[in-house]
Amino acid sequence: MIKSKAIVFLWGAFVSLALISCKEEAVPKPKSHLRLDYPVAKYSAFSNTSGNCAFTFDINESSKVKMKQDCSVEIQYPKMKATIYLNYKPVNNNIEQLLRDAQKLTYEHVVKADDIAEQPFVNPVHKAYGMFYQVGGNAATNAQFYVTDSTRHFLVGSVYFYAKPNYDSILPAAAYIKNDMRKIMETVKWK
Repeated sequence: MIKSKAIVFLWGAFVSLALISCKEEAVPKPKSHLRLDYPVAKYSAFSNTSGNCAFTFDINESSKVKMKQDCSVEIQYPKMKATIYLNYKPVNNNIEQLLRDAQKLTYEHVVKADDIAEQPFVNPVHKAYGMFYQVGGNAATNAQFYVTDSTRHFLVGSVYFYAKPNYDSILPAAAYIKNDMRKIMETVKWK
């Protein structure tokens, strides 16, 4: 009988202690996101194989390049499900129209964008001048640019992800590709 009373007492003490320790409300863990680490970018000079396009630039070696007949270029990032689209246009006394079109392309995203930051680019050594746009928020594109020599060549670039625009989810990939876009802009050379 004494043993059973001791067992009941210990059991009661254990249950009481367990109930007392559970007074705090349980707090759920916050939602987490995947940690996406990308390799350090290695760049090499890119020039189309046929040689009839009027520009060259440095490109990330982990990307895949598709040339089009009109000197347009698709730089694909399969692991990130993204593509940088580059469109080349010759300047034929239409620089104002080309500039308006490039700016219009960027500001069409103002409906979904939280902000659009403009960063001018000037490289007098290679006669390359332009603008880099960072588009914040859930817009279809997070970065765009144009670069020109203002007399003969005009190149426009934009990145698109093959996913519903959710800025928080694609932020690591978008930051990685923005660096590649800047590298393209900084290293463009006209032939």
